[in-house]
Amino acid sequence: MLTEERFNIILKTVESKKAVTVQELTELLGSSESTVRRDLTALHEMGLINKVHGGATAVDNSYTTSEDDVAYKHGQYSEEKKRIGQYAASLIKKGDFVFIDAGTTTEALIDYISEKEATYVTDGLGHANKLLKKGYKVFIPGGHLRISTEAMVGEETVEALRKYNFTLGFFGTNGISPTAGYTTPDVHEAMVKKEAFENCRDAYILSDPSKFNKISSVTFGDIGSATIITTDLQDHKYLKFTEIMEVDRNDLHSDL
Repeated sequence: MLTEERFNIILKTVESKKAVTVQELTELLGSSESTVRRDLTALHEMGLINKVHGGATAVDNSYTTSEDDVAYKHGQYSEEKKRIGQYAASLIKKGDFVFIDAGTTTEALIDYISEKEATYVTDGLGHANKLLKKGYKVFIPGGHLRISTEAMVGEETVEALRKYNFTLGFFGTNGISPTAGYTTPDVHEAMVKKEAFENCRDAYILSDPSKFNKISSVTFGDIGSATIITTDLQDHKYLKFTEIMEVDRNDLHSDL
């Protein structure tokens, strides 16, 4: 049996049973114990399973299709969002053409932006308002407004973003997974995120620790196609898949 075939069988078995022993897999695959152990090690290193003593368990990915509204999200992980936002803002330089995704984590970024000689595009209505009040040059694409996230969505929004080539892009996410990448519950928002994401020279995911090992309904980007800015990273397997900037508590300055 080919390695790829064994991997597929192992993954399906772990997914359905949640836990499996080496002995069960040797009987199922008709392979030696040493071969099964090597396969489990390889799959563990890819982040697809958890290798444990005597077998393997499913990765603790939490699937979610629901989404909290903006008012609720503002109160969640507020300190972490400030730390992430301040660090992200420091990456913006003179002449940059910046996309800022809708969402509460990316909104925290705007509070710390000081570069006035950059141009900003956002699909977040509240984001655009804050940027305008700070006197920055900002564009908002057309479309219709999604109430729960205050984000512009629709084919008109996607079409408007298609013509842009951003130097930097900052995105929120509802889930981060080695297999599913960056995910969000709403297909219309995913289309907007994906279009902007693919048009960024450098894309950054701004994420508090709660988003790791979660999968939402629609993928808008592969795990390795962006740098993650976060705090207090718990699951270090993600370092194998993409660059991660972990912001320390001491990096937050009280200059607002």
